[in-house]
Amino acid sequence: MLLPCAGFRPAAVDNRCRPGQRDIHRVGLSSLGPTGVSLSTSSLSAAPPRALLFDELGVSDALTTALEHRGITTPFPIQAATLPDSLAGRDVCGKAPTGAGKTLAFGLAVFSRLETTSRAVRRGRRHPSALILVPTRELAAQIQTDLAPLATAIGARIMSAYGGVGYAKQLSDLRKGTDVLVACPGRLSDLVERGAVDLSFVDMVVVDEADRMADMGFLPPVRHLIDMTNRDRQTLLFSATLDGPVDRLIRDYQHSPVRHDVEPTLSSRGQIHHHFWRVESQDRIEVTAETVSARGPAMVFCRTKRGADRLSQRLARSGLQSAAIHGDRSQSQRERALAAFRSGRLDVLVATDVAARGIHVDAVPLVVHFDPPADHTDYVHRAGRTGRAGADGNVVSLITREQRADSGQLQRRLGLFGAITSPDVPSLALVSPAPPRPPEVSQRALRASEPVSGKPPGRTNPQRSNAKPARPSRRRNNRRSTRS
Repeated sequence: MLLPCAGFRPAAVDNRCRPGQRDIHRVGLSSLGPTGVSLSTSSLSAAPPRALLFDELGVSDALTTALEHRGITTPFPIQAATLPDSLAGRDVCGKAPTGAGKTLAFGLAVFSRLETTSRAVRRGRRHPSALILVPTRELAAQIQTDLAPLATAIGARIMSAYGGVGYAKQLSDLRKGTDVLVACPGRLSDLVERGAVDLSFVDMVVVDEADRMADMGFLPPVRHLIDMTNRDRQTLLFSATLDGPVDRLIRDYQHSPVRHDVEPTLSSRGQIHHHFWRVESQDRIEVTAETVSARGPAMVFCRTKRGADRLSQRLARSGLQSAAIHGDRSQSQRERALAAFRSGRLDVLVATDVAARGIHVDAVPLVVHFDPPADHTDYVHRAGRTGRAGADGNVVSLITREQRADSGQLQRRLGLFGAITSPDVPSLALVSPAPPRPPEVSQRALRASEPVSGKPPGRTNPQRSNAKPARPSRRRNNRRSTRS
């Protein structure tokens, strides 16, 4: 493991290593399920004997205090691994599963850099000095919400820009000035063409979910936008997978990057039970309804938007509260559906792959692949909706006769060698929410205090979960579908 830096040093071209072979550091061991089969089979560095604290990693007092006010005291592995390099000004590739803490990993790096710039300069600038590019509207809104307390702590401004909503508020926010812009490539390209934003002041770029950008065809506009930024910028890439076209993005836009592959252990990720069920095409809706009723609430994934709408309506007729979310829904419809699902007012959220990333709901005990994913990366991100924050989860794939060969290839690619069996709802694990963590106090106060017996009271770490236990869904007759 790399030694933590003593403090933040602004990134500059002269404090980077010269182009050369990328440094790769892997921490931890991943596992998809109870079989113990791992997606990453080797580890180049063992987990540290003691978790480092945020201030030991180089995070300032102001930002550390802001985290403590939210009850966040202990860095996740991806944060502990990447922050020393990010704060030292190096280009970084961070690979970790969904829900592993990537947002704070790059958010702390961004605001640590901004903290070295005087407030007078920041308030006088109408254009951002940091840019965070993301693939979906939901992820942009989520990142802005998560990072807003850090911005407040140092007197900086953060805003998001994405499609599906009007331009007026985003144009108004840009006129007022912003330090950090979280944006989807399409809407940002439109704003640049309108002359509403100038990216030449951007000296720090973050590309989040870079592989999803490639899947959605966003890499050309991403390249175009990065080309508009300061040539001496610092570039960070974070995603659950970093391969294929993303590797070319790394080669073209990062200088001697250090790569950190961090996979959580089962104790921090939760155990995911994978099931592959053999079904006839006409029986899939009935099996889905029965499974959700027994082990829901659930997220159910379809290939197409029209298929998601049809399935949502059919599940509603079976007595389940259901809503669909996909790219043709307006932003307000998507937000209402997500809010209803998070609050427990929905039994099932039917989604296309647009919802496989960027949606953060801690207590989802069940994921159903109504239509098989296109490839193994889509499977990983769909399955990543469950087993979050230390809780366990079930993932059920419905396999028709025509899909068995493709399913076998997918299982081999994932390292999941379970047999394709007949549907067996009682066999699904009775999952429970994440176990509560022992109370904690401020890390700095804890280090300064005298040893005492017992464990002092304090906050738990909401990076894990503050979700209430999920209640199993029950069928209800004559209930109307919740409209998203």
